[in-house]
Parts: sequence; C-alpha cells; structure tokens
Amino acid sequence: MFSRTHSATLVGVDAIEVEIEVSSASSGEPKYQIVGLPDTAVRESRDRVVTAIFNSGFRAPDTYTTINLAPADLRKEGPGFDLPIALAMIAVVERLPVSELEQTCIIGELALNGQLRPVRGILAVALEARRRGRRRMIVPESVAAQASVVDGIEVFAAANLREAYDILTGQSLRTAEPCRATEWFARLGDYDIDFADVRGQDSVKRALEVAVAGGHNVLMIGPPGTGKSMLAKRLPTLMPPMSEQEGIETSKIHSAAGLLHGRDCLLATRPFRAPHHSISDAGLLGGGTNPGPGEVSLSHHGVLFLDELPEFRRSTLEVMRQPLEDGHVTISRAAGTVTFPCRFMLVAAMNPCPCGYFGDPRRECRCTRRQVEQYRQRISGPLLDRIDLHVEVPLIDYRTLSSARAGESSTTIRERVLTARARQTARLGQDNGAITNATMNSRQLRKHVALDFEGEAYLEHAMQEMNFSARAHDRILKVARTLADLDDSDQVLGHHVLEAVQYRSLDRNLWG
Repeated sequence: MFSRTHSATLVGVDAIEVEIEVSSASSGEPKYQIVGLPDTAVRESRDRVVTAIFNSGFRAPDTYTTINLAPADLRKEGPGFDLPIALAMIAVVERLPVSELEQTCIIGELALNGQLRPVRGILAVALEARRRGRRRMIVPESVAAQASVVDGIEVFAAANLREAYDILTGQSLRTAEPCRATEWFARLGDYDIDFADVRGQDSVKRALEVAVAGGHNVLMIGPPGTGKSMLAKRLPTLMPPMSEQEGIETSKIHSAAGLLHGRDCLLATRPFRAPHHSISDAGLLGGGTNPGPGEVSLSHHGVLFLDELPEFRRSTLEVMRQPLEDGHVTISRAAGTVTFPCRFMLVAAMNPCPCGYFGDPRRECRCTRRQVEQYRQRISGPLLDRIDLHVEVPLIDYRTLSSARAGESSTTIRERVLTARARQTARLGQDNGAITNATMNSRQLRKHVALDFEGEAYLEHAMQEMNFSARAHDRILKVARTLADLDDSDQVLGHHVLEAVQYRSLDRNLWG
C-alpha cells in the first residue's frame, strides 16, 4: 500500500515543502527505513512514531516499510515530521484514500504516548502551505494560533495523534481556527511606555525624532545614568505603526527562532532587541549548523540597541557593516547559503571614557589620555561612518528631574514622524527599493537633495575643516534631507545642513 502527504522543513526563516511518501511491501520482516537526507532527529523519529502509533490504539505496517522525504537533495531537520509520518503510516494500514492526505499540510512532534508537542517556524510553514495551494493544516494545539494568522488556509489544532487522525478523516468535532490577525493587531498594537516618561533631554529627543523620521542610525554618548537606555527603549513608540505585512514578516522570524509562545503569536509592535556585549558573531548575525536568525534579524522592522558599544568585540561589530548597508545578511555553510532579512534601526550608546566622566564639569575623570584613546578606538571609523547621528547626552539637573511637567508624548512626536515619512514616500515612490532618506543611494541623493547657496557653503567648510569621509558626506546630506522633511520644506536649506553637521561633528569633538 502507498500513501502520501505534505509537511515542511525550515531553511533559515523560510519553509520549504517536503513530500512524505510511505510505501509498505506485501511481505517481509517489519522494518522501517527513512530515506531522503534526514538528520539524526528525523531518523530517530521512526522509533517515536511507531511507539506513539501503538500507544494511540492504531497499528503500524507489519512489513518492510519505506518512508521517503522529497526532494531527496534537501536536508530534513527537526522533529516536525513525526506527525505526518505517523498519519501516513496509519493511512497505509487503514487504506485511507490518498486524496485525504494530499491536500493537507501536517507538522508536529510526537511524544511516546501520542501527545503532540510544538515545533519552531509554524508561521513560515503555514505561509508555504498556502503558497503551495494546500487546503488545510493539522498542527499541534499549542501553536495553532500562530498558524491561524495566515488567511486563506484552514488550520486545525490537535492535542494528540488520535485527534489528528479524526480531523483527517472528518470524525472530529473541532472546527478550523479563525484568522484573527486584524483583531490581534488592534489589541496588541499599543506600547506600555512613552516618551513623556523622560524628563529633560530635549536636544536628545530632537535628535532621536530626526533619526526615526529618516530611518537613520544613532549613537548616544554620555555618562552613566543620563537616560540613554530609557530613551532607546522608547524609540519604537515613535516609529510608524506596524502594518500586517510587516508584523507577519517579523513574526515569522521570531517563530523560526522559537520565541513565540502561547497566545503571543503575532508581533504587532516594533521589536526592540538589546543583546549583551558578550554576544558572539553568530549570535548577532545568525549562524549554527542549520543557520538560524541572529539579533540583527530579530530586530527586523524594529530597533537593535547596543549598549556599552565599545565593550562589544571589535570583530563582532565589524560584521554588522555590510548588513547595515544591504538590509539583509547572508550566512554561507557547506550545506548551502541562507539569507535573513535585517532592515533595522541601529541605536548605540556609550560612555565618553572607561570611567564615564570625561568632560563632565562636576565629576572628575580618572582615566588617562591613553586609556581614553584606547577606549574610543575600539569602534572603527568605517562603523562610525555608518552611524548618521552622534548625540551627546548630558547629565540632568535636579530641578529638571523633579519637575512635574511632562514632556511631549510619543503620540505627538509620532505624528510629526509620520508626516515626514509621508513626504519621503511621495518623493521616493519606492524608487529602487528606497523607502526612507537613510536608504537612498548616490543617484537618489543627487536627484532629491538640492542645497541652497548657504547650505553648499556650510557643507564645503565642514568637509575641509573636519576631514569627513565621502560616506560621512552622504550621511550629512541624508540627515539634512530629513530635517527639511520635518520642516515641510522641499529644498534643503542652510540651517538644515548646519544642524546635520552638528550631529555629525560630535565624534570629531569628542574623539579628537
């Protein structure tokens, strides 16, 4: 007898459909052979599957049985093939019509008693099943909500192998999970923090507004306790609300990393990731034997915050340079190449010196000049060039800190950001993939950034006096364009260039 069904395996953050064929010979010793480039977890599944079949009250084929996973040249990994293999084997014994299985995508890990356990990447699997035209999915109960985010495919939840069989044969009273993506977006799209919580630091808030408005990277420099982390955590509240497409794309990455649990099956707010400075290259960019997403990809459509920037290993920081430019990261291994999306906003923070009080008028710095220079040289010039705004974060005085006057709310600032973003969208029109001023290329810069005479003079003077690189020159123009958008100006004026240069010149003033 022969049966066939479908499942999927993760490759990076995407799923690739796998066809599962089970064929049982008419005679021979009972033996189960899995072919099709399975890894250890898949090869071991035959023992779990056979035990779960018997403990669920079914019979497994009692002759030589071949289980083929196609395509044969794609490595199959993980325990998610347990449930489809088990149902296909039962279908051989029960002589179920092949059509019952062929239009179904099945995934899930089996316990020995037949209970179903969750698997990673269920959202990517649901998207692939819909793309392939599958009519329905059978998934573990604990991850069914994730799969139900995808509209256009029926998602059935099963707690165990017996329930999955009843769903397959139409004997179950369970109905398909409703698609609640729009409802969840409306309910989960609010933040529980606000920029109004931050006292003082008006100049820093202005710089962060500029950074979010144009999608620019930003570095905050200041002594400990000035609110750098507090400001960074509130940056997502200034960003445009997540669209459903962005939410599903970001949730797919988190699902592949196994970070979505229970009913938290959809990201409706911008992700904020703040890895520790001891993180490895693979932890930041992604990697492993079967490459998984790193922090840069988990920050996709959100904010990656690197606190204590000089404490990160220099090699770890340097590997971010290309992803910052391209918006994706490619991991190459002997088994193949995987590309992860990583279009994020980089926000970094650091002290001005090892003790944190260099240049502080009220506290004495204990560092020698040599120590200060070595500390600052941990960050390379090329990486600094890719950070558009360098912002000084000063200490807050007592009166400001104890003031009852609240600052501007995130909602108020976000309205200005949305207006500036709308100007960019109208001007760029998705031109060559550019969606914000920060993503403009050289041709778009020449086309969309026209300086007046005063602006040209300011920029020429800055380039000569401060010895900026060509990349820094382009970054200044992009920030100036954003400042003009915030002022609702079609032309980049002199004061826009001057403010952009001031944001850029902080590294020269503090590092010289």
